[in-house]
Amino acid sequence: MTVQTVEKDQKRQPLWRQIAQTLENDIHERVLRPGDRMPTEWELTTRFGVNRHTVRRALAALSDAGVIRAEQGRGTFVQEGLIDYHITRRTRFSDTIRAQDREPDGQLVETNEIAADQRIARALQIAPGSPVLRILTLRRADMLPVSLTTHMFPQQRFPDIFRTYHETQSVTKALAKAGVADYTRGRTRVSARLPSPEEVRLLAIPKSRPLLITEAINLDMDGTPIEFGIAAFPADRMQLVFEP
Repeated sequence: MTVQTVEKDQKRQPLWRQIAQTLENDIHERVLRPGDRMPTEWELTTRFGVNRHTVRRALAALSDAGVIRAEQGRGTFVQEGLIDYHITRRTRFSDTIRAQDREPDGQLVETNEIAADQRIARALQIAPGSPVLRILTLRRADMLPVSLTTHMFPQQRFPDIFRTYHETQSVTKALAKAGVADYTRGRTRVSARLPSPEEVRLLAIPKSRPLLITEAINLDMDGTPIEFGIAAFPADRMQLVFEP
């Protein structure tokens, strides 16, 4: 195929696709770098001489391809590279993020008490219906939301976990205050699904963006389950790396 034929084929493409390809070229050539804010819709309509509908379709295509990401209330950004989330016998979120020269932080979303259903009871080795204390946290790397995690603890063993988590803002430190100086990962199960409306809002992702879901059981040094955790990771931001 000649250069002229390629140029003709490109001209036959819809305007939104041509704009998407031009923006993707800007990203590949590092005119726009990972983490940069994308130009506004108004700036793009001015640059390409098209209407907002055409620009929005081009941006939607780039978002669906994982090239850019939209964050509610902040704007649209060039997607960074995937973050490796190492799952080992001692998986710790903050340590994993700092090891990749990124700054971790988190936000407490909610706490509540629930009754253990069959799955939770089996994971924590408690009777169905037993009280379980649930902590929902949003975690970020360099201010980018990368996980939404539900931590569940047997109320009988950790009656003060809400208070100690509020004080420390750390599950590991809260467990240490409760007498669990160290713990290990017992089992991790991985699946994938589309996000719920709450996950779309908190993780600032499109509703079409798949999530990696981990179900993990943490054990104290005697091998007793102390935490059952369910974490949701945007698949275009995190990849799971299993290590011995």
